[in-house]
Amino acid sequence: MEDVTKKSDESRLRYVILQETFTLQNKLTIPKIGLGTWQSSPEDAYNATKFAIQNGYRHVDTAAAYKNEEAVGKAVRDSGVAREEIFVTTKVPAELKTYQEAVDSIDASLKKLDLGYIDLILIHAPRPWKIMGNNPENKDFYLENIDVWKALEEAYLSGKVKSIGVSNFDQKDLQNIFDHCDVKPMVNQFVYHIGRTNEELLAFCKDHEILVEGYSPIATGRLLDNNAVKTIAEAYGKSIPQLSIRYLLQKDILPLPKSVHEEYIADNAKVDFEISEEDMKKLDALQA
Repeated sequence: MEDVTKKSDESRLRYVILQETFTLQNKLTIPKIGLGTWQSSPEDAYNATKFAIQNGYRHVDTAAAYKNEEAVGKAVRDSGVAREEIFVTTKVPAELKTYQEAVDSIDASLKKLDLGYIDLILIHAPRPWKIMGNNPENKDFYLENIDVWKALEEAYLSGKVKSIGVSNFDQKDLQNIFDHCDVKPMVNQFVYHIGRTNEELLAFCKDHEILVEGYSPIATGRLLDNNAVKTIAEAYGKSIPQLSIRYLLQKDILPLPKSVHEEYIADNAKVDFEISEEDMKKLDALQA
């Protein structure tokens, strides 16, 4: 019988980055790369999560809106790796903007994941998705987000979740939370990739000791057709996804590459190289 544990240990040693962590405000450590599961069916999310964990990944990102929390939780339990070694993130749906809805959502996620606790839970967006980017009345949902944040704070203080944060929040959305919170957001997850950076928001988060997580680090595949990025990647003997992931890491951003293919999941962790300062500047200068 194949020794999966030994194989996993060997795989993990090959990908040093998977052993590295960032440290949150509350001193909780979080693995530097996470497996994204957006748009993954339950079956695909289960297989991808289980494979990733057995090959060294220790961080998985899901959300209630993805409708695959149960599959992710089962994959963690079936992986053969101790629960406390795995960091699992989920999110309260953007449409839920009352305290009680948030409480119920957190409890539902706990039940679906069935892992005893959640490592990190985020407010998925400051406004419901249907008006994100199309908000003619300019409704800010500041009061609603304060109510939802109180539910996250209570879950954190009770031990149901180990850390709390937000997603897709800009400076004004974050300041609103700062002005009314007892526990500050520890993470802000938003889209960040070569050609689409937000240096002002990144700096704001760093000034407030908020870890930035970057989703869609490969621009949902659009960077694969970028010749300028391809030229730089080839100079390092790396793929465009590997260069894109490394780019975020060198900015102290936690990348969340998503794939359901075993080959790509493994390749996305092979980022133990250094992009030169000159090439980082070239990548910074690229436009979407």
